Amino acid sequence: MSASSVLRAHDLYRFYHAGEEETLALRGVSLEVHAGEVVAIAGPSGSGKSTLLACLAGLDEPDGGNVTVAGARMTRRPESVRAELRARHIGILMQSENLLMNLSVADNIRLQLALAGVTDSSAVHSALQRAEIGHRAGAKAGQLSGGEMARAALAIALSTNPPLLLADEPTGEVDEETESKLLRVLDDRRKSGGATIIATHSEALMRWADRNIKLLDGRVIE
Repeated sequence: MSASSVLRAHDLYRFYHAGEEETLALRGVSLEVHAGEVVAIAGPSGSGKSTLLACLAGLDEPDGGNVTVAGARMTRRPESVRAELRARHIGILMQSENLLMNLSVADNIRLQLALAGVTDSSAVHSALQRAEIGHRAGAKAGQLSGGEMARAALAIALSTNPPLLLADEPTGEVDEETESKLLRVLDDRRKSGGATIIATHSEALMRWADRNIKLLDGRVIE
């Protein structure tokens, strides 16, 4: 892995079984992402995008291949080790369920910081301001609009300033104004050296990214 490499995935395979049926979700996928780079993962529904993100995050274990994040091997490690690596090195932005419903936006951020061992008292304020959601710091998930929910989720994912952000369709269910705000935050992150991998169907997002990787039936295609 080169000096500026934040993530390296080598020859990932993932199979799912339901009775006698076998689904080949990933078939030998490899990629390397560097500091300050935004990579868009494109492909039709069922092509393996979400499975790939889950394997990169250590939320799912590939059946073959390996993943290294910030110089540390993620695959075939105990879940406690993977959880620690995620907390320290990876921000995760899913399509939904990014916030604990019974906690305020600010308390969700505090929890994420605690998991990563961050004790800087100003980090909550910084995360809220970065995502332009400070005015809703005390609100719970059920009190937020769709756009506010998206910005709150981004604030949580980036609160620890992780070297790698994994985002699954971050602009899929938001309006143009919210999309512009999210992209502005992600662009600032790119300029400061953060790496980002985004699974998306958005043509605009693919044009905005530094590089596109296209999946079809679990394989990278040209």
